[in-house]
Amino acid sequence: MLSTAALRAHLVRTGLAGTVATTREDSLRSYRLFAARDPRVLIGLDPERDWRQRDLIELMAERCGVSADPAHTFGHDVIDPELTLTALGAFADRLGAVARHGEPVLLGTGHPHRLLGFYAALADALSAAGCTVLTPAQGRCVDITTRFGVRTHHLAYVRGVALVRPPGGERTGCEPGAHTHSPLPVRLALAAAADAGGPLPKLVIGDHGWVCGAGQLGFEAMGPADTNDPALFVGQAEGRVSVVVPLDDAVRPAHYRPLARYVLNRACLSQ
Repeated sequence: MLSTAALRAHLVRTGLAGTVATTREDSLRSYRLFAARDPRVLIGLDPERDWRQRDLIELMAERCGVSADPAHTFGHDVIDPELTLTALGAFADRLGAVARHGEPVLLGTGHPHRLLGFYAALADALSAAGCTVLTPAQGRCVDITTRFGVRTHHLAYVRGVALVRPPGGERTGCEPGAHTHSPLPVRLALAAAADAGGPLPKLVIGDHGWVCGAGQLGFEAMGPADTNDPALFVGQAEGRVSVVVPLDDAVRPAHYRPLARYVLNRACLSQ
């Protein structure tokens, strides 16, 4: 098993935590848009309270380790690796509890080109432990607003992990799916599961709109988030997201493998 010290070193060495690639400018822009309730940054969450940009900076400093100084406006953001390790522990504990009870789960990602392997390892282990890994609404169409306008995608599952693909996206050599922050895919999946008479997930694991969209609908949800994704941390602060792991969500896919091994070992799910 990867030791905590070795994992901490890995987090910092690969830029998953410590100084990350996400810029302070990008994060502050996200906080500003969130405060203005821009749906592109809310990603499915309807905050209960008014969050000012200063409030968000304070929250992200507490939950991620970014600078709490509003006058710090440029450079690279920082994630405290100790906060990442603590959150990974809570993530693993919740994963283990779901596995022990054999409860149904739904996994989905808006970062398939980076995080698909991480979630697929979790899906494989949960399935082997007797959990039903749900795949509702497979092949169904969903219209998602992109920077090029509204585009029709379809919901697909790869190794038990939901993602969306644009038309023709399954061609050989193409990316496994599209990058999206939209909550519409998880809403589609959950509605399809309900319409079919269940089962419904006890836990939704993912990122971006998969977590916020599920949490807003009352489903327990957890996953990783970067410093420019305040919605997940607000959801956690307001009680609609159970666990958020602060880390850079856009490093090389291989760098997430030790995290999956660490989580599965701690959850007693290693095969």
